[in-house]
Amino acid sequence: MRALLVTHGTRGDVQPMLALAVALRRAGHEVLLAAPHSAGAMAAEHGVEFAGLDEGPNKLLHDPVLRQAIDGGYRGLRGKITAVRAARRIKPLMADVLRDVGDVARGSAADVVVHTPAVPAQHVAELLGVPAVLAALQPGWVPTAAFPCPMVPLPRLPKSLNRATYLAASATLRSYAGITDRWRVDQLGLPRRRGSHNLLHNRLVLQAFSPRITPVAPDWPTTVRTTGFWYLPDSPWTPPPHLEEFLSAGPPPVYLGFGSMAGRDTARTGRILTEAIRKAGVRAVLATGWGSITALPSTTDILVIDQAPHQWLFPRIRVVVHHGGAGTTAAALAAGVPQVVCPFVADQPHWAHRAHVVGIAPPPLSRQRLTATALAEAIATAVHDTAMRQHAHELGAAIRAEDGVTRAVAALEDLVH
Repeated sequence: MRALLVTHGTRGDVQPMLALAVALRRAGHEVLLAAPHSAGAMAAEHGVEFAGLDEGPNKLLHDPVLRQAIDGGYRGLRGKITAVRAARRIKPLMADVLRDVGDVARGSAADVVVHTPAVPAQHVAELLGVPAVLAALQPGWVPTAAFPCPMVPLPRLPKSLNRATYLAASATLRSYAGITDRWRVDQLGLPRRRGSHNLLHNRLVLQAFSPRITPVAPDWPTTVRTTGFWYLPDSPWTPPPHLEEFLSAGPPPVYLGFGSMAGRDTARTGRILTEAIRKAGVRAVLATGWGSITALPSTTDILVIDQAPHQWLFPRIRVVVHHGGAGTTAAALAAGVPQVVCPFVADQPHWAHRAHVVGIAPPPLSRQRLTATALAEAIATAVHDTAMRQHAHELGAAIRAEDGVTRAVAALEDLVH
């Protein structure tokens, strides 16, 4: 089998697909990973054949409108207006990504196309005459009556409306239908679509998260497989001396980092986190990430870094404070440590809520209402609650044992035989 894996976005969108690529290669299959050019080094590190795509919407990570959208979490009327403004900026950039996806697919000789919802690669699968498989890195793409869509901020609604809430997530994708249709017809040479633009089309969906965190809905079709999280195998990484020295200089520190979630006032975020660390009386590693935090200089108790591999760092950490991205949540779960989650947008409130419900995190702290005092109290709870720590340890072992990526490979092998 030769698989074409297509994804776009930041590290959290790429790394699970890279994990799938590594597992497919380990099982004796050929793989081509198509992702933003900036992910090329990560693919090379794991020996995966790589095709770079235009950076597309990644170019907007520091755009003022996008930062405003992230700050507001798309909530309320103002949030919806900001979301529309952000979509208008993203649309033309996605056209460049789609152009590259078509070029890569034509030369791929793929037997199957696996893609995340961000890239409508089911059209290139149609061009190649091969199955298209959706890789869902978070819940919210497959409708259910069991719970409302976790991808969008909604008020509490009657259970009878749960299934209808999934129209909000699909509407986001439909907003790009115009550029997708032009790409399909003008560049791929496929006939114009008629009828529904449904993303699922009764095809295999691999949900790359654990049913121990997100329940499996009883009304999901049998084509939907919730495999468990997709983790990369451990790879050697040598920490810089200052990080190794800091970790060995005292008790395990707390980690704080918000990844690529850059709001409008990154300096204020840095001040809040620094003050919270001091109020909680803990040592800490503060990761500035993709510019989401403007931190003060390192001190004896606070080490400021750009980033470090979560898979290496989190098992050496006492508590992980993060934004609730699926990738960071998965890494913290695998490490078996308590979490404090400060969600911004999209699926992040879902992961924050579920972490609290399963007993490995205090109640979520909305990023929009974050204060140093509230964060310090949450950190102190996560540090000193022995039951929470024990439960996080046990849950981490169970999630690692799921081996979701191997289950995903088996499902693909059953499909393409």
